[in-house]
Amino acid sequence: MTIFRTPSAYGLDAALGGRLFSVANQAAVATTAGLATTWTGLGISNPAGSKTVAIIHEFAWGITASPAAAAAIGLMTSDTTGFADSLTSKAAKSGSATSSLYADAGATIATPILERVYGSIGTEATTAGWQLPTTVINIGGSIVLPPGRSVMTYTSAAVAAVLIFHFVWEEIRE
Repeated sequence: MTIFRTPSAYGLDAALGGRLFSVANQAAVATTAGLATTWTGLGISNPAGSKTVAIIHEFAWGITASPAAAAAIGLMTSDTTGFADSLTSKAAKSGSATSSLYADAGATIATPILERVYGSIGTEATTAGWQLPTTVINIGGSIVLPPGRSVMTYTSAAVAAVLIFHFVWEEIRE
């Protein structure tokens, strides 16, 4: 693995090599508050016993309507308890192998730990009119999931179904 490259050049190598994957919620989702162990949002999980290390490159969120609650948005990590493979991940290179990771929009998880806070959302009268770009965070490989670990979306307060999330990651076989 080469470590002295810019994230965009490394992402291109990973995409061409069939190691770059993504997943997104297919509709707006509600989220649970804080570090709840009954969690909803978007998460990816590297199953225990896999021969893969997942390097997280990107995290993003978009807002589909004005939320009723203000909340900080970030990422938390946990083990892989409760994860199912309920969402379909996509390889960046068409026709490449499928991802080794599971993607889910909700699970009962073991004690999550808040890793990063990237931004926040707030409330606004829907008659005011607003336009917000999708927030895209370049994680640049600073979160790595060995087998048995997961990363999930975090909101400091419960938020109704107004958020859509996505992740981009690379898989390195051990």
